[in-house]
Amino acid sequence: MGFSTLDGILVLIYLVGIAVAGAWVGGKQSSAQDYFLGGKRIPWWAVCFAIVATETSTLTFISIPGLAYVSNLNFLQIAFGYILGRIVVARVLLPAYYRGELTTAYAFLSRRFGAPARTTASAVFMGTRLLADGVRLFATAIPLKLLVGIDYPTAIAVTALVTLLYTYIGGVRSVIWMDVVQMFIYIGGAVAAIVVLTVQLPEGLASLDRVGNLGEKLSVFRWGVDKGAASFFATPYTLVASVIGGAFLSMASHGTDQLIVQRILTAPSLKDGQRAIIVSGFIVTAQFALFLFIGILLFAFYGGAAKDANEVFIQYIISNMPTGVSGLIIAGLLAAAMSTLAGSINALASATVFDFIKPNMKEEMNPVREVRISRFVSFVWCALIVASALFFMNTTKAVVELALSIASFTYGGLLGSFLLGVLFVRPRQRDMLVGFAAGVGVMIAVVYLTNIAWTWYTVIGAAVTIAVGTALSGFGQREKSES
Repeated sequence: MGFSTLDGILVLIYLVGIAVAGAWVGGKQSSAQDYFLGGKRIPWWAVCFAIVATETSTLTFISIPGLAYVSNLNFLQIAFGYILGRIVVARVLLPAYYRGELTTAYAFLSRRFGAPARTTASAVFMGTRLLADGVRLFATAIPLKLLVGIDYPTAIAVTALVTLLYTYIGGVRSVIWMDVVQMFIYIGGAVAAIVVLTVQLPEGLASLDRVGNLGEKLSVFRWGVDKGAASFFATPYTLVASVIGGAFLSMASHGTDQLIVQRILTAPSLKDGQRAIIVSGFIVTAQFALFLFIGILLFAFYGGAAKDANEVFIQYIISNMPTGVSGLIIAGLLAAAMSTLAGSINALASATVFDFIKPNMKEEMNPVREVRISRFVSFVWCALIVASALFFMNTTKAVVELALSIASFTYGGLLGSFLLGVLFVRPRQRDMLVGFAAGVGVMIAVVYLTNIAWTWYTVIGAAVTIAVGTALSGFGQREKSES
């Protein structure tokens, strides 16, 4: 048991294989658009798998089993909301993105509200992504330190270096195709964990019958209306909060975040993009069920003993995984981390080039220079994410939690801004920017001054942004008519 030479060889083969294959599959890029959008020739199913892999980080791989261990399957309700949210994105937002040659999600805001709206939203995306992915990269180093015995900086550097290599050379084509491979690697690691756990239980899956209060552990739905309104809004995993909150969160993350929108824009057509995002919701739901089931098996394996939710799966891997399987699990952890990191590097670089550099160039860049600049910007963003990860390595847990919740402050405002542009005719640039600022301001107050559960954050932020934006647009119309 524990990490062996064989495990090390398997992990090394994986790292070298991903770097070489990723660099090779990217091919040659002829322009920045080719480098960041893959010539819009990526098949919908590959885009779909890339979306799933990109939104699955090491935190997901480790924390979802731990969540089921200490509670039940209520978290799965969030995934049902994810499906609903993606359907709305496919039907409402994507048609607007496919009208014209949009290169980033924020180009739509420029066309609808003006350049300041685009740069504001893009800058917010960059700050959010830099902090959140610094934490995710550091989170990857934690299990690697425990499992392999290397220190945090080494784990961070190795993960980032291999990811940068194929991202730098191959652009978004490399990122997407390696995401496809890495999704199957981390899913394979999860399936291997289930198989090993089942074999190690005294009576296999029948051992679950001996789990105390099994019905509650396997509970998926929770209404949460029995303890009053205050408790209802403070409880994150009620059915209503999960479905509505999950839908709005998915609308924000998959409809306004360049990390995901960039992948969708690589699909050849609107119909392909719609198919990719909707199917990804069902795959993510199945994936959550898989990770949650690992938590239930761990609960049976340890007999319900008190364990830390963030450590129970890692502890099991260290102490009970057979030689060889540990290597596969570590490869799965790296796959989950690298797919997210590669997507972030490429998305951040694309937003920088298309939203800031190209619009401010006085003359048209030639394609060769575009690719050269795109690669340099990718390198810079990778270095910044590594610096962010190293920063969080030395900070308190409270700051880490703050960085992880950054999206709670901004997602609602971003989603509200996009919906203002798509669903309403009157709002103009001032209305959108003031509405966005109001949405973020209200969210700061909600997060710090109330006990409202995180599942309501995006809903509240979007509602405030839309309410303020439409009210200002109506006020402007009255002023115009009176004059």
